Amino acid sequence: MVNELKEHKQKDIGYNWANSSQFLFYIQVFCIMAFLLGGCYKLYTERYHGRPDVEVPDNTLYSPKYK
Repeated sequence: MVNELKEHKQKDIGYNWANSSQFLFYIQVFCIMAFLLGGCYKLYTERYHGRPDVEVPDNTLYSPKYK
């Protein structure tokens, strides 16, 4: 019974901070890396593709041309 309790305490996050802190650290690193890679991918897919070719009416130019 005592051995079972010790084994249970070794696996419990509240009793064994040495193993659990390492596990939580790796989970945190994985989440941060996933967030950064996802953000970089989203920025890459929504990037600026250059200046569009927009047709500007002649009457709105700096020196307008009237009919």
